[in-house]
Amino acid sequence: MGSVSSVVQLFWQRLAVPWRGGAGYGPGRMSLNRSPADDSPQVAPSGAVLGLLRAGPGCQIAQGAVIRTPAGAVELGARSAFLENGIAIGTAEQPVVIGQKVVFGHRCVVIGAAVGDLCEIGNGSILLAGARLGRRCFLGEGTLVPPGATLADESVVVGRPGRAIRRANQADRARLTRLRGGDLSLPPYLLQPLSGSMPAGAAMGRVYAYLGKEPRIDQSAVLFDSAEITGDVTIGAGAIIGAGVKIIGDSHGPVRIGAGVQILENAVLHLLPDNELVLEEGVVIGPAAMIHGCRIGRGTVVEPAAIVCDNSVVGEESLVRAGALVKQRARFPARAVLDGYPATQVGTVDGPPALPAWALRRADLATLSRRR
Repeated sequence: MGSVSSVVQLFWQRLAVPWRGGAGYGPGRMSLNRSPADDSPQVAPSGAVLGLLRAGPGCQIAQGAVIRTPAGAVELGARSAFLENGIAIGTAEQPVVIGQKVVFGHRCVVIGAAVGDLCEIGNGSILLAGARLGRRCFLGEGTLVPPGATLADESVVVGRPGRAIRRANQADRARLTRLRGGDLSLPPYLLQPLSGSMPAGAAMGRVYAYLGKEPRIDQSAVLFDSAEITGDVTIGAGAIIGAGVKIIGDSHGPVRIGAGVQILENAVLHLLPDNELVLEEGVVIGPAAMIHGCRIGRGTVVEPAAIVCDNSVVGEESLVRAGALVKQRARFPARAVLDGYPATQVGTVDGPPALPAWALRRADLATLSRRR
């Protein structure tokens, strides 16, 4: 039990440090324990709200965090916070509902889940569609809560998939009280709409040359404004490159992205020297995924926060599960289902994977004006 306690304690220590960010977001202002009189929701300069967020008083979205909320599909409760590079994605069928005074650590991913009041969600955790967390749950770093899972109030949860190892004890509650400035009250409040006017894709990202090589982007592709593309990168017709995505084709080798590919929020694509990175047509790369120097066959779906390493090959029309790690030089056939850390083939699919509910459709773009 000692190792689990140390992980949770480290998470608490990190949350106790005031946020630091861009102009106007220094330690004096970007604290998790703001004055009750300061009720305005805050979005850091590089944070993004895409669509209509239903925001509680005093909620906070830190640097690099992305909230995708078409037609109000994400609700963020009073004084709740997404730390740096966190992601929340809701849809009409799979909304995200976050209670009061909930804190998500760095690089958390929440897809269509509900989280009760006063929860602490460890860095890099993944909450998948239909997951339901009770009040005062504590998730260790990197925890994955599977689709449809239900966690009871005051559960302490770790692992991939997450498992409840015990109930919160008095020491846990005391630390939570300190982190909330001594105030665990949950007063009633009204949600307010938080939206923007800049249409998705209007600015077409940021494009950088590297050693004389410039990205080549088809005119029909869509880049969200906070996407960054560098160097020897080719992006095909109809591709969608989401908010916060980084695609880096520097001196190591080319990056080739086929027609109709989607690369979604805060995903990172890079490669080692003397290598190439190829995504064939119709590939979908989920939010927070890490893709390095590999080849991914057409029509494959890589779910949120998965990692695909250099010199690996994933066959066409395959499915890489959320949080899986495809290790270097691994080879998998067409229509494989991959899961685990490291990933193994755990099954096959009968046909091309369906477009996930968290993926983007062209019709969605008109509903995703950004707040700036």
